[in-house]
Amino acid sequence: MFNPLLESFQTPRDTAPFDQIKTEHFLPAIKQGIKVAQEEIEKIKSEPLPTFQNTIEALDRAGKLLSRASSIFFNLNSAETNEQIQNLAREIAPLLTEHSNNILLDTELFNRVKQVFEQKNELNLTAEQSTLLEKSYKSFVRNGANLSKSQSQSLREIDQKLAQLSLKFGENVLEETNKYLHLVKNEDELEGLPESIRDAAAALAEEKGHKGFWAFSLEYPSYIPAMTYASNRDLRKTLFMASGTKSCKGDDLDNREIIKEIVKLRFDRAKLLGYDSHAHFVLEERMAKTPSEVTSFLNSLLEKAKPRAEEEMRELAAFASEKQGLDQIEKWDYAYFAELLKKEKFALDDELLRPFFELDKVVQGVFLTAEKLYGITFKENSEIPVYQEDVKAYEVYGKNGEFVAVFYADFFPRPGKRNGAWMTSFKSQRKLNGKVDRPHISIVCNFTKPTKSRPSLLTFNEVTTLFHEFGHALHGMMANGTYESLTGTSVYWDFVELPSQIFENWCYEKECLDLFARHYETGEKIPEEYIEKIKASANFQQGYQTLRQISFGLLDMAYHGQDPSVIDEIESFEKESMKKTNLLPDVKGTMMSTAFSHIFQGGYSSGYYSYKWAEVLDADAFELFQENGIFDKATAKSFLENILSAGGSEHPSILYKRFRGRAPKEDALLKRAGLA
Repeated sequence: MFNPLLESFQTPRDTAPFDQIKTEHFLPAIKQGIKVAQEEIEKIKSEPLPTFQNTIEALDRAGKLLSRASSIFFNLNSAETNEQIQNLAREIAPLLTEHSNNILLDTELFNRVKQVFEQKNELNLTAEQSTLLEKSYKSFVRNGANLSKSQSQSLREIDQKLAQLSLKFGENVLEETNKYLHLVKNEDELEGLPESIRDAAAALAEEKGHKGFWAFSLEYPSYIPAMTYASNRDLRKTLFMASGTKSCKGDDLDNREIIKEIVKLRFDRAKLLGYDSHAHFVLEERMAKTPSEVTSFLNSLLEKAKPRAEEEMRELAAFASEKQGLDQIEKWDYAYFAELLKKEKFALDDELLRPFFELDKVVQGVFLTAEKLYGITFKENSEIPVYQEDVKAYEVYGKNGEFVAVFYADFFPRPGKRNGAWMTSFKSQRKLNGKVDRPHISIVCNFTKPTKSRPSLLTFNEVTTLFHEFGHALHGMMANGTYESLTGTSVYWDFVELPSQIFENWCYEKECLDLFARHYETGEKIPEEYIEKIKASANFQQGYQTLRQISFGLLDMAYHGQDPSVIDEIESFEKESMKKTNLLPDVKGTMMSTAFSHIFQGGYSSGYYSYKWAEVLDADAFELFQENGIFDKATAKSFLENILSAGGSEHPSILYKRFRGRAPKEDALLKRAGLA
């Protein structure tokens, strides 16, 4: 049977042939990829004398066929999944886990790596080569190379279980999201909702077979506007309760026991490898080295942010009391009254700004910003196959016309796509035998869809989300390293958010907004007074928002920084872990843990703090752009060379100091957030 995943891709720029790939192609391709990778490992082991080239470099280059097929498969499982793909994921995940363990627990292979590692001082390696050698050696040690045979077997069993549990957690959250639909028959119940949101709700109802109704789902473009604008408090509460009880209703989609199993297995794995906890294991390879350092960092921010947050909440409570006689703000009231107060204080709201942020224009603005900074240009290529009709593919070119990357953009929600926004890679950058493989990068979002009467118009928050994910994409696209495992976003997890978060800063600058923010009907440029209001309102409720991020980081550390046998019941454990940051009454039966995909499905376990950590870096780094000009060529060139292109070739603290001229300081973040 012809299998396009096992053939040379006859496509523009060697892109994935999505138009030919069928679900049944994946399992044979991944099995063949594992077989080829194992043969490559055996060849490495057969070399008579271990050297950096025949062992360390060869290991980095092994498994290309498997890597390509599995990255395509798991990207589709996040962005365009179905029951067949999910069933296949449950079959494929254990195969990949076993294959990874077969490599990392191979004593003969590890001994070769160890021999090279022990000679590192005599090998005259470049900084990048030294990093690859150290990373290769540590990956074996940190994944059980020094374990006994029985311990190795225990590790394999743990990893298999974790792979399955993580998949099941994500499937449950996605199914909970997809199955929920709240119908409204009486238009009076939609008071406060802008016309665009009503149109979208009517379109969703019609799409789901309920013409004449208005429908709300738990997908962000439906849920967030309803929580922000609906005057109907009952509607807000109904939607909040549906969202807050995702995967904790005691049915077969309940994630509470899965969470307990995941954190216990992670703890057992860490102990098996000689670490005090999963967080100790993870943080060994982070800029923040220990759980105590993370907790100290979060508590330091908490100390600065909490008085401001409490002051903001008192102001909001007084405002809600004055406007609607509320004695107590509940969690389903926060976004609504915060938006009303912001509108009153700054004469600004999302609906005032939305007409200036047509999605296609914002995308062009993102491209122009990247061009002004780094000289790259984007050209849509409809010949590149895509995995869903809404996805667009672009070729990216450098300032001298050289090909840089393929960029996929996938913007709208659909049933087979998980919530949120993320950047990913279908093919990484590397150099091999004098040839440079350029990367294929994708960003996936869930923005407001176009309706029959208007195009997709973004909220300002969605604009910053697009810039954020595009910052990650730049990190991937501009990669210029030798080794695949060190290029692009293959950096310490608490450094990976720097390129994304710094790019958000341009959204607040007139010089950038003037490139693309124009009224979708009149073509009028966004008024300067609106830009001033955007900047003035940037710190609005910043204390509360900072507390919210800190609360997620502290919850993550509570799950992973100690023996999880202390967890008796998820709801009370979560409540206790977040009590220092909680300024609103708890709502019995609701939890965030059971849908906390970042740490139980994604790669953020013991790493959620990195969002705030990277904010320190991005505020400090952007301060240099502000001093020199936000499109200053020399500053952009330095950021490109030392951060974006460098990937994980050296320790992030070295790369950052090379760009900034010194270590980062908190001052810029505290000033920007109004917490100084």
